[in-house]
Amino acid sequence: MEPRKLKHRHAFRIPRRCPCKMSRTPRKNSLDSPSSDCSSSSADPLDTLSMDDFWTEVENINQSNDSDPEDGSSPDSKTPEEGETEEEWLQDAGLSNLLTDRTSDCDNYLLLSTLTKTQAAAVQRRLDTYSLSIRKKSKHPVRDVRDVFGGGPCMGIDETVEHSLECTENGLVDEARKAVTETRGPPYFTSPPRGPGAEEEFCMDVAYSEQALAHLKVTGQLENRRITPEGSLPKFGIPKGRLGVTRIGDLSSLDMKKVPTLALIELTALCDILDLDLKRNKAVKRKASENHLFGVPLSLLLENDQKILPNTQVPLILQKMLTCLEKKGLENEGILRISGSQTRIKGLQQKLESHFYAGLFSWEDVHQNDVVGLLKKFIRELPAPLLTTEYLSAFAAVQDIPDLRQRLQALNLLILILPESNRNTLKVLLEFLRKVVAQEKKNKMNLWNVSTVMAPNLFMHRGVSSKIPEGKEKQLAEGAADVVRLMIHYQDLLWTISSFLVAQVRKLNESSARRYQFCDRRIKNLLRKIHTDKDRPEKKQAEPSKTVKIQASLFLKDTLEVPLNNGIRAADVLSMFQKYLCQRSCNLVNMVGLLKFNGSIDSPNLLLYEVGGNISEHCLDPDTYLLDLYNINPTGEWIIKQSPSLPPVL
Repeated sequence: MEPRKLKHRHAFRIPRRCPCKMSRTPRKNSLDSPSSDCSSSSADPLDTLSMDDFWTEVENINQSNDSDPEDGSSPDSKTPEEGETEEEWLQDAGLSNLLTDRTSDCDNYLLLSTLTKTQAAAVQRRLDTYSLSIRKKSKHPVRDVRDVFGGGPCMGIDETVEHSLECTENGLVDEARKAVTETRGPPYFTSPPRGPGAEEEFCMDVAYSEQALAHLKVTGQLENRRITPEGSLPKFGIPKGRLGVTRIGDLSSLDMKKVPTLALIELTALCDILDLDLKRNKAVKRKASENHLFGVPLSLLLENDQKILPNTQVPLILQKMLTCLEKKGLENEGILRISGSQTRIKGLQQKLESHFYAGLFSWEDVHQNDVVGLLKKFIRELPAPLLTTEYLSAFAAVQDIPDLRQRLQALNLLILILPESNRNTLKVLLEFLRKVVAQEKKNKMNLWNVSTVMAPNLFMHRGVSSKIPEGKEKQLAEGAADVVRLMIHYQDLLWTISSFLVAQVRKLNESSARRYQFCDRRIKNLLRKIHTDKDRPEKKQAEPSKTVKIQASLFLKDTLEVPLNNGIRAADVLSMFQKYLCQRSCNLVNMVGLLKFNGSIDSPNLLLYEVGGNISEHCLDPDTYLLDLYNINPTGEWIIKQSPSLPPVL
């Protein structure tokens, strides 16, 4: 069967279909009654699960909004001009200089040289489309795309995509299979295990878009695996390669700044393969709030909180509300479903605004249902949605991806694109929601119940316009709830940085450090060259053994020499260091946070970091094989540090 050809993709597009404003709440018929035995891992078809909680929550939100004054903001529903969305996408992708500035070709090359074939094709399509739209307007100062990608006639969009497929035909599938098979056996496009409860592999070594294209070329069709009615949400595990797994928070802020750009390009490439139109919404200007807590941007909240408690990553008011609910609300029946009195909630909000930062507000006498109402109100009244105005529609459109694995891939990339403050706040909220689900037997709130209650609070926002096709309300509501369900259930997987993205960050750092001065001629045909050169393995002579020095200046003046071989992991080095400390009369003042009650050293409180070379700073997975790491970053240093969750040593 011939694999289908990709359609022309104008830009990163998603139809505005999120259930952001629903004045009517369509109810299901009497046959759609709530299921009494729906477990937290239930995966019954959405049309057999109750949506009553969702529509009840929508009614509550509409009533609350009716009683609150308008903030003077108005969503922008203006249709973008031709080429405008491509220009915005290139700006978000860090490639806006390709449009007009000839002096920054080197910077463009640094990013472009890290891209995979599918990512490069996504960039080319958008640049071609933008260039064609500008030529139609006869704006001569705009740079000709042929100056960047080739000297001959500019390829049309369809020709470019076809060229991309042709270039990947010889080698991509075989190389992808080989890369994964060498480390863990079967390739990523094999059928999932059929055994009940068996853990499935979630490959993060190969770019998601490359996986999708490889599957398309092998089978002639896209993956289409939906959850079966009688099944449960499957278990996915990330197979650890020789370099371990990198979680969000393991990379330094300098390296993390590079991840959203790469994730956006990869998400766009994946959606191109999946034939999913995406669109970035424009941020809406809202009237500045005079409050201190509610209706205040996350960035400003954190700025104020950090004056009180340095290094605060999540708003203190949100932390207090969640802590209050965890102490006395997790086991209450119907928690989250039942909000308190609107009058009491408004009164509490006013007291919080005036007394919270002064330390005069007491949570002891506040009813848990009122705290639930405050929590939802805090989320809804953020000036911009927690999932951001720009990508709220993208989160909602994840439901349009048929295959569960690819839905999770898209969610993983979207979470990486989020600003750090939004991502951290979302994670704390999801962790709390998981705790609620864990108490399902007592609070009668299973995963689906929690998802249907919270979805309207995450997806409905005054600052985002929505035009919902008639008769689609139920489908979109169920889809939004299902996206929340996936984020709660798979949050550990979603807060992981794929190995292929970490590798791209390393390559970007290496290229940036060299800062080669490339002229126009050097980067001509760059993206097409990527197609033909990307699969050629780099010839690096790996060393069979090596002795390295590991620093632990916080505890020792001298470095620790460690002989490396194919079996030495980061956990082994920390264990060696633990024994080394125990054998020496070290300064106990610097070891207070590491001592157990029996006087031994607690090695889990120690972490091994990779610093310098092609990475700024990277907290290593305990299962990282250090000789492999040395071979890809021979100029980096390794430093043992205390866990940041512990108080600093004196």
